[in-house]
Amino acid sequence: MKHGKNRRSAGVAAPSAGAAPDRRRLVAGAAALAVAALTGACSNVLPGVGPPPRLFRLSPKSTFPKGLPTVDWQLVIEQPLAPTGLATTRIALHRAAIELEYYARANWTDLAPAMVQTLVVESFENSDRIVAVGREALGLRADYVLKLELREFQSEYTEGAIPTAHVRLNAKLVKMPQRMIVGSKSFEARVGASADRIEDIVAAFDDALGKALKNLVVWTLQTGEAARRG
Repeated sequence: MKHGKNRRSAGVAAPSAGAAPDRRRLVAGAAALAVAALTGACSNVLPGVGPPPRLFRLSPKSTFPKGLPTVDWQLVIEQPLAPTGLATTRIALHRAAIELEYYARANWTDLAPAMVQTLVVESFENSDRIVAVGREALGLRADYVLKLELREFQSEYTEGAIPTAHVRLNAKLVKMPQRMIVGSKSFEARVGASADRIEDIVAAFDDALGKALKNLVVWTLQTGEAARRG
């Protein structure tokens, strides 16, 4: 007699009709929990997750002393050279002299050297004392080239909980086509923020850079005109 195929092993219950669907639901639920856990874990490490950074820009200088010479020469502004730590869109800060940090979720609208170059050009234009001024990329026939270095462009927490915005620009005025340096000078300003909030810190940057830009424009026009006449 062939009845082995119809027997079931002793002690093993036959699966009920609803067992397979229950098992599928269990597997599906476990998979969903695993995906949710993985998504939650990745949200802490994947770039681009979280609120976007706030973007800040600074303003050009628009007021200048009376008696500023009006010049008939053209000026090209080179993009400032800057250390790698400052050549970024991030807003830099110093808590210690040997360490550079950045504010979280707060950026400049452009790389700091490019932003400063734009503000220098606009400040010269706002003076209404020069025939033409522009970036080197415009192919302007230059009588002078202004070479700049952005040496300091950070807030500093050196004297307490409220930072100071520190800006320093080094400038060289080069007469063309001789490529002769007719003057060089450093323009530096420090302005304390009114509070340790990013809005107040950016306002201090704006004030400090404005002071440096004003003095840079005045010095450049006076130095270039003196060299031209001399």
